[in-house]
Amino acid sequence: MKAQQFVVIGLGRFGSSMALELMDMGYEVLGIDRDEEIVEEIGGQLTHAVTADATDENAVRSLGLRNFDCGIVAIGDDIERSILASILLQEIGVKTVVAKATSILHGRALSKLGVDRVIFPERDMGIRVAHQLVTPNLLDYIELSQDYSIVELTVPSCMNGKCLADINTRAKYGCSIIALNRKDEVIVAPTAHDYLHEGDIMVLIGSNEGIGRFEDEVVNR
Repeated sequence: MKAQQFVVIGLGRFGSSMALELMDMGYEVLGIDRDEEIVEEIGGQLTHAVTADATDENAVRSLGLRNFDCGIVAIGDDIERSILASILLQEIGVKTVVAKATSILHGRALSKLGVDRVIFPERDMGIRVAHQLVTPNLLDYIELSQDYSIVELTVPSCMNGKCLADINTRAKYGCSIIALNRKDEVIVAPTAHDYLHEGDIMVLIGSNEGIGRFEDEVVNR
């Protein structure tokens, strides 16, 4: 079941942007921060916002957070508070706990504590930007594991008018085009008979090695 209620602890740049995006997506969001000015500034844009210390067990329990589907610990300036808040959310019964990590050691500690998902915003953004800088047609990059990724590539002029059967990425490169995004439509799971047009966005999934060869030999030639 898709989560309906989120609590975001820490309303700095990362926490507030996530909270606002969840609101735009139609979910209920409770924001929590120790800074009263921050809470007042963003409060009117969220379902609820309160000034509280998320490491205070009594304060956290009084907010009824156990009824929330997902708790996001977005505290980035204090590792101890981040860890304590994550523990509290788990102890009071929040179904899914997600936490921001500021370092590998911080992330390792959160994982050992049983946090469901650890996020490294700065590291992940650095990886994406690095890939975009060296690959002109790359729009986005998501690392699935050390060896596999999902990428968005702009269809270059040399591929205009070719159908997927002509390119045959799965057989030649071990990667698959799983979606095509163009101005007037989105094609999910395109067939071998779908054609590419210059400027289309193709979404590929596969090994990093295979995607890299496809970029070098076809997209960037």
